[in-house]
Amino acid sequence: MDNDEKKQEDFISTVSHELRTPLTSIRGFAQTMLSSWEVLNDDDKKKFIQIIEQQSNRLINLVENMLSVNKLQSFRDKFIYKSANANTLIEPIVQIIKHQYRNHSFEIDFNKKIPQILIDVDKFQQIMTNLIENAAKYSNEGTKITVKTDFSDSPDFVSIKITDEGIGIKPEDFEKIFAKFSRIDNPLTRKVQGSGLGLYITKALIKKMNGDVNLKSSENGTTFEILLPVENVENQAKKRYGSREA
Repeated sequence: MDNDEKKQEDFISTVSHELRTPLTSIRGFAQTMLSSWEVLNDDDKKKFIQIIEQQSNRLINLVENMLSVNKLQSFRDKFIYKSANANTLIEPIVQIIKHQYRNHSFEIDFNKKIPQILIDVDKFQQIMTNLIENAAKYSNEGTKITVKTDFSDSPDFVSIKITDEGIGIKPEDFEKIFAKFSRIDNPLTRKVQGSGLGLYITKALIKKMNGDVNLKSSENGTTFEILLPVENVENQAKKRYGSREA
């Protein structure tokens, strides 16, 4: 078996496992409700329906991530570049996630003088949603999530930082977290279900928009820094014609 065949086999095996887990849970609780409806009290029924909803959402998220990976790998994911203000796009995302994670506090630190960036707006929103949600999911309740925009060290890029107060990521795991189906093992990740595709997709989208992602972490928390290109004369062709990259 050559390397490509081995990767494909591992990929299919991992996907099958990830799909089977929520499907088994949905079927199990649905069967329990159908067979025991008359003896279940209202609290149990509500609890089982909530579990079915949670696992359905997990399944939908996995399928959406799988479709994103497939597009990225098959060169079918076209990027439409537009000039946009990062602050304007990020603020509503923070408000939505803030509503979902009410046991966290969220702080916005926007530099209002940053220039416009040249991005695919939908992809940018996908990136920011994933990173801010991750910051909330993988940090303890009651801690703070900070989203900051600023100038970067290079005049060609805008810096966007998402900082949590979690337990941190070990330096040897920095590359691992961006790999497909990879999840690091710590007390917080064990509590949260995930496919291990979110950061792989996030990094791929950032790179395809000619940006970069940096990571700093300690036992007091983690910061993901996203660097995205400023709109300038050299980038006008991309805005006008769109990307010819996948």
